Amino acid sequence: MLRRQLTGVIALVVVVVSYFVVSLPQSSAETRNEMAAKYGFAEHGVALPASDKQQSIRPVNQAYKHIDAWISSVGAAVAMNDLDGDGLPNDLCVVDPRTDQVIVTPVPDERGDRYQPFELTPDPLPVNDVMAPMGCVPADLNEDGRLDLLIYMWGRTPVIHLQTADRTDLSADAFVAVEAVAGDNAGPDGRYDGPQWNSNAATVADFDGDGHDDIFVGNYFPDSPILDPTKDGGVEMNHSLSHAQNGGGKHILLCKGATAGAKPTVDFEAVPDDALPEEARNGWTLAVSANDVDGDLLPELYIANDFGQDRLLHNRSEPGKVSFANIKTSRTPGTPKSKRIGDDSFKGMGVDFGDTDHDGLYDLFVSNLTVGWGIVESNFHYVNTAKDKADLQAQMRDGTAPFEDVSGENGTAWSGWSWDNKLADFTNRGELDIAVTNGFVRGATNRWPQLQELAMSNDALVSNPFFWPNTNAGDDLAGSETLHFFAKGEDGRYTDLAPELGLAVPIPTRGIATGDADGDGLLDFAVARQFDEPVYYHNEAPEPGGYLNLSLTREQAPSTGAAPAPGSPATGAQVTVTTADGKKYVQRVDGGSGHGGKRSTEVHIGLGDAAGDVQVCLEWRDRQGEVHKQEFELGQGKHEFVLGDSAEEK
Repeated sequence: MLRRQLTGVIALVVVVVSYFVVSLPQSSAETRNEMAAKYGFAEHGVALPASDKQQSIRPVNQAYKHIDAWISSVGAAVAMNDLDGDGLPNDLCVVDPRTDQVIVTPVPDERGDRYQPFELTPDPLPVNDVMAPMGCVPADLNEDGRLDLLIYMWGRTPVIHLQTADRTDLSADAFVAVEAVAGDNAGPDGRYDGPQWNSNAATVADFDGDGHDDIFVGNYFPDSPILDPTKDGGVEMNHSLSHAQNGGGKHILLCKGATAGAKPTVDFEAVPDDALPEEARNGWTLAVSANDVDGDLLPELYIANDFGQDRLLHNRSEPGKVSFANIKTSRTPGTPKSKRIGDDSFKGMGVDFGDTDHDGLYDLFVSNLTVGWGIVESNFHYVNTAKDKADLQAQMRDGTAPFEDVSGENGTAWSGWSWDNKLADFTNRGELDIAVTNGFVRGATNRWPQLQELAMSNDALVSNPFFWPNTNAGDDLAGSETLHFFAKGEDGRYTDLAPELGLAVPIPTRGIATGDADGDGLLDFAVARQFDEPVYYHNEAPEPGGYLNLSLTREQAPSTGAAPAPGSPATGAQVTVTTADGKKYVQRVDGGSGHGGKRSTEVHIGLGDAAGDVQVCLEWRDRQGEVHKQEFELGQGKHEFVLGDSAEEK
């Protein structure tokens, strides 16, 4: 009798055990309220210029008409930085998919009337009616000490808006639009007729170590007329839901020269395709982060790909010659293939680096599709398992990515249909919080049953848009999901405090940007919502801890012109802080990590209850590509350094 029922008994045991494994303990209401009491955010609307155009779904290729809401599900983005040169990252670059505008606007504070919000257009560059902006990366791309804006798009190669030297106020006239990819992109009618990139990720970093910032652009769809409603076909979907390799190309553009002045210029050159390993060239990319993980001041690349394997690329470049190697997490007992870097089958949507365990080595967080009763994957909370930097360098050189996913036991595994994420300390208590955007398509008709049928389909079918279930206006897929705000408790586990903090608004969100906009020592943040108003959250934490806020800019000749030139961010510079009790903190000058949100280029580190001065180690490359390292004892608070042959405090 028992033998006949053994299969069923085993199945029941597996179900019960699995339930208790995944049903991790939840924080009590009292504990949640105690944790939330340390935080405080005030919500503000963001001023936007008027527009005659209003849409909730974009016109798309006729082959996509029955899934036009799906195709229209990305494009809301926000970046925070200092565009007007007043010394504060209190300017926002917003991409609004309702109007397909790129907007520069001040944060909504008491100085929010510094200038009027304005739209940036690509004029006089050629355009057409079948393109749309997807994101914005602030960076000083012509090295004149003023921040420019890289706009990546669907239907077009990126556009760079360079700040002019002679402006007297911040307005559309303060920028000149130039091509990121050189070439004759105008057709006979003068309209854009160049490559149809469909980009959803971009970042800026010095990839070859020559001292000059370069650009990475990751495309989602292959080059094709996604947004052209006059076309019927010539497009495709992913050929798998777990290992798709028919996505858009990955492009690295090396800086070759630039000029400043009233008519600034910049020249970038695309590197050969073989700079990236073959397996990393054609995933469906939604996010990217460039960061020096192994300590040689050459930034690694983490490419988060939808429908399949993410890629962690080890940087082995030399000046003028870019070279990356694909590295993977080693196979070990108890670690599923889906949890290993380079072998995962999940839906990579966002990525950020940060040291979550204070060992002086970078960990990383990857947002995935984690919807209960939908597609239940998990986020990746990868902890660095190397003993030290020497061990880390050796393992990465050997092709190993020494990271272990701890999202399950840490409470960060599930957050919904997740997109961008940012690791940041919002109370200066010395622990990184994890903010995650969520939600897909908002409507009234639940389309999860049809999507689950697609998820079980044969891979031979899914690349054809015809076989995808309808997703149009009024349909809903995770449309009421809210932003998550994971805070670390005393037991080391994380708890989502978004409901307690008033952040759990049931509107699909996309990008998160962070920065200390008003200089009060607390990180504020802005959130881009898909087909809804962007929102700004002013940080009002009641009893924050100590902090260190560093502005790190490159040494350069004095700038000419009337426009303020606060300095070119030392992109990729690394900061290690050690407190008196031996606790370590690492952070970097970030060139644009994530999906649709970009943090400011200041380095902000919360120090908790650490008293007195702290030990600070700065590491950077100068404009000649030479590596430098310098140690200081600094008082807590704000500091500004200029980095050349040495680090000099302003």
